Amino acid sequence: MTQQRWTIDRIPDQSDRVFLVTGANSGLGLATTRALARRGAHVILAVRDEDKGRRAVAEITAEQPDAKLEVRHLDLADLDSVHAFAEGMRADHSRLDVLINNAGVMAPPRSLSAQGYELQFAANHLGHFALTGQLLDLLGAGREPRVVTVSSVNHRQGRLFFDDLHGERRYKPMAYYNQSKLANAVFGHALHLRLTEAGSPVRSVLAHPGYTATNLQLNGPIALWSVVFGRICNPLFAQRPADGALSQLYAATDPSVRGGEFIGPGGPAELRGAPQRVALAPGASDAETGRRLWEVSEQLTDVRYVFRTSV
Repeated sequence: MTQQRWTIDRIPDQSDRVFLVTGANSGLGLATTRALARRGAHVILAVRDEDKGRRAVAEITAEQPDAKLEVRHLDLADLDSVHAFAEGMRADHSRLDVLINNAGVMAPPRSLSAQGYELQFAANHLGHFALTGQLLDLLGAGREPRVVTVSSVNHRQGRLFFDDLHGERRYKPMAYYNQSKLANAVFGHALHLRLTEAGSPVRSVLAHPGYTATNLQLNGPIALWSVVFGRICNPLFAQRPADGALSQLYAATDPSVRGGEFIGPGGPAELRGAPQRVALAPGASDAETGRRLWEVSEQLTDVRYVFRTSV
């Protein structure tokens, strides 16, 4: 059922709960962090640029002096950084209640990650795959724990180029962005199935923000697309980050949400509107696709998941 009146005011009290938000210094991540802090959550801002992270903290605490926030460095396009981040989390925290896999890059010219993988696949999918796997023990110790992976309406246009995952033969920026968003959706669904089979208390939920004005459109695409998206389409059609973040906030906090669900805006074409349950592209829940992506992701990240069952 559409949650037509669902706003951040309906987020339950989150006092004594620990959230981790990737890409928390701007856009959807900043809006998500601000809303969670307002409801009493302890929020860890996982950011590539710590100075920007500290500025985000200063911005939030100017509005909410009692906000409980911490900044940690994380470069999702570098698996060594992901590993170091996870080690630091385990050293300093005994549990994690909610992980929000929010960060992403969009349609840059072909670039490679620190390990030599196509940047969008590396940062948007592989980094989050590795991060989730390495924090699964902390999530298993959490209270009503959830993993929220942020995909996109574009996942429905994507295909997984298993024969050319890194665009070595033919690279198109938006096609590889769509691949990374489909990978997010496939991963979130496959994780749900594995958690359920293991009897884990952790829920895997997917969300997408519709069409939201963020730095992705301004800083990510090549120059012409940046003008089209950032300067023309955004002012006319895009939601504010505070509105776009509602889907992932709903997925992360609403008591009614179940593992395996996909939350997105309820308006026309899911571009804007209040959060509701929406449908995955059929290919995103295909068992063979999920198995194949999972195996490739394990090979490329060298991360193997260990599932904790309910006590």
